[in-house]
Amino acid sequence: MKLIDIDFVITTDRSMMTNHHGREFLGFVATGPPIFLPEFMWSYICCPKPKVDKWGRPREAPYGLRKIEASLVEAGFRASVIDPDYVFRYLSKAKAVLIGHHDYFAYGPPSSEWWLITGKVPINRRLFTKFMSRLAEYKKKYGFKVVVGGPGAWQWQWEDDKIDLWGVDTIVEGEAELVVKDLAQKILDGKTLPRYIQVGIDDSPRVSQIPVIKGASVNGLVEVMRGCPRGCSFCSVTLRPLRHIPIETIEKELEVNASNGVLGGIFHSEDVLLYGSTSVIPSEEPLRKLHEVAVKHLKNIAWAHVSLAAVVVAEHQGKILSKITDMIYSKMNQRYIGVEVGIETGSPRLAEKIMPGKSAPFPIDKYPEVVEEAFSIMHELNVVPAATFILNFPGETADDVVKTIELIERLRSYRSIIVPMIFVPMGKMRGARNVIASVKITREHVEAMKVALDHSLIWAERIMNEFYLKDSLVLRVLLKYFMKIVQWKANGVYRNLGGFVDRELVIPKL
Repeated sequence: MKLIDIDFVITTDRSMMTNHHGREFLGFVATGPPIFLPEFMWSYICCPKPKVDKWGRPREAPYGLRKIEASLVEAGFRASVIDPDYVFRYLSKAKAVLIGHHDYFAYGPPSSEWWLITGKVPINRRLFTKFMSRLAEYKKKYGFKVVVGGPGAWQWQWEDDKIDLWGVDTIVEGEAELVVKDLAQKILDGKTLPRYIQVGIDDSPRVSQIPVIKGASVNGLVEVMRGCPRGCSFCSVTLRPLRHIPIETIEKELEVNASNGVLGGIFHSEDVLLYGSTSVIPSEEPLRKLHEVAVKHLKNIAWAHVSLAAVVVAEHQGKILSKITDMIYSKMNQRYIGVEVGIETGSPRLAEKIMPGKSAPFPIDKYPEVVEEAFSIMHELNVVPAATFILNFPGETADDVVKTIELIERLRSYRSIIVPMIFVPMGKMRGARNVIASVKITREHVEAMKVALDHSLIWAERIMNEFYLKDSLVLRVLLKYFMKIVQWKANGVYRNLGGFVDRELVIPKL
């Protein structure tokens, strides 16, 4: 195979370098261990190999890697994203391998939940460990540098023994578009690299310094906003400065994706409905313009995240959400919009403590009512949410969990998937590994999980039949089989709730 001349190989493991069959939601399956199915079949469902060109460059790559690639290329460095199956062909001449990941060691949500509950290592960790073990052998032979970063960079502090074991030279935590160019030059000049770089607010790139991607992103994901104004204490995104990406830049990236045959898109932000807004009140004109460029270049669109308060306000403020969804359904090849939302808790007391801005502009004591109204609005408009809530918050009481259970029960009639998460100490609440390495499960926790699973199993099959995977019979059959097994297993758990109450779930130190 011919190789391209590059000094900087940008890559990640197979759990990230995949388009999940064009269904981003299937990526969550890669956070779990291969249970009930052989590992190869589990991998086929969640992380199939992408199409690559003759040099091993994937047609679609994770958006964060594309940003690093664009930063280096625009600065004059020879760099390219390479599929992990082809990386090892480049290592004899590479100056450095740059690796990005959302969840290196499976400590993030929902990997940690799978691990705690099943006691089995999630497939994303398995794949990353195999990749790094092999890469370390090549590093011993050729001496290239290894730089790691991305949203999961914080996890290296919990697995610091792996830094030397695998020959990691530098860990970058935070937005890396600027610092990666300085690192690249140091590598070429043979200078000593810092072991750890924390990119703070002052070092984060301004909008004008964020480059346009050069190759297609996984499932057409395009960033529309960075940061979030709500200030939830458990979320790391709130630590970043708030910036809106200009519509011209967004359109250029949509064009890059479309020119590479990626005609579906995902608008990425912590709250897409606040695009172009200077407050927590959605603004109709920038949202209209944003979706007009989507209609112009794509066949379908999804939203990475929206806040439930923004859903309610958008509909109260001149039916903005109805207008946007009408535009999408009338002009694009889709009948629904998929989105992730965070319920987090149904307890106003706990919400006021950990996320007082989550319900703004509504008072935080009305947050459960805001959640329920948002679900009702989304149900009517065929916006299908994958929702999460969090258990084991610091300071959580049994009554807080009961209020969450009561809220989930009130959401039963609304089309959605609802998934429990175990608290992971990120953002302002960042802490040590042992916060999630050992979790004591209460009767209320088990009941919350049961209510959420019952809800999701009922709605998952309806959503698949009505909207999702209609063109993929094999995947539908596999997922339906998986859900039947999960339900059978869950029924056994429900009959033996006493075995889980007061049980300590432990993630082993590997």
